[in-house]
Amino acid sequence: MSVGTLSTNAFAERLENVLSRIRSCAQRCNRSPDEITLLAVSKTHPAEAIREAISLGLNDFGENRVQEAESKIPIVGRDAARWHLIGHLQSNKARKAVELFDVIHSLDSVALAQRLGRICVELDRATLPVLIQVDLGHETTKTGIDEKDLNELVAAVTESERLELRGLMTLPPFFDEAEKARPYFQRLREARDELQARGAFGDRSGDLAMGMTHDFEIAIEEGATIVRIGTAIFGERNRTET
Repeated sequence: MSVGTLSTNAFAERLENVLSRIRSCAQRCNRSPDEITLLAVSKTHPAEAIREAISLGLNDFGENRVQEAESKIPIVGRDAARWHLIGHLQSNKARKAVELFDVIHSLDSVALAQRLGRICVELDRATLPVLIQVDLGHETTKTGIDEKDLNELVAAVTESERLELRGLMTLPPFFDEAEKARPYFQRLREARDELQARGAFGDRSGDLAMGMTHDFEIAIEEGATIVRIGTAIFGERNRTET
């Protein structure tokens, strides 16, 4: 059996390499590896690859597009894994997102928070865990809420009977030198710490979803609790996809 262009053995080796790097980095930082969730970014990869990843012990998968996830999740199984929406969520896809995903990482406006809350009521979903995507890099190709508007969105989520604020997420600019992403991770941690001190996450510490294949070790050093790894696990994705 093969996963994409990888043999099963090669796939397992890639996954173990990532897990080993996470463990080593956590230990260097005097953190427990158990504090860090590996979110496998499965966007553009087929259901077969996700099934193989599940068989190797992965439980959490990140999809960028609601439409793509809608075609894959039923094949893999809605309850076979925890499904995370990590891409921008358009309001017209919100209902389907509430049906498909366990967690939404890309909440970026009060209007979207209110819409998600209403849909949860309509679908009789008791709680929807969300992370707020904070725009720290101010790139035109990326979304997220500006830091100055973060408190307003936090208040909207807190006031919602159905939304549960789990943490913050950010996508810093891509740097060939991963170290240059560190200030963005530090800023997100500082924002999280301020919210935590105010009790915004209830009895939780507040997740920090930050770091990808090229910079996740820097993110772990700065407190990441969720790292999004795609290429290092699944290999290069289909570049014809966006």
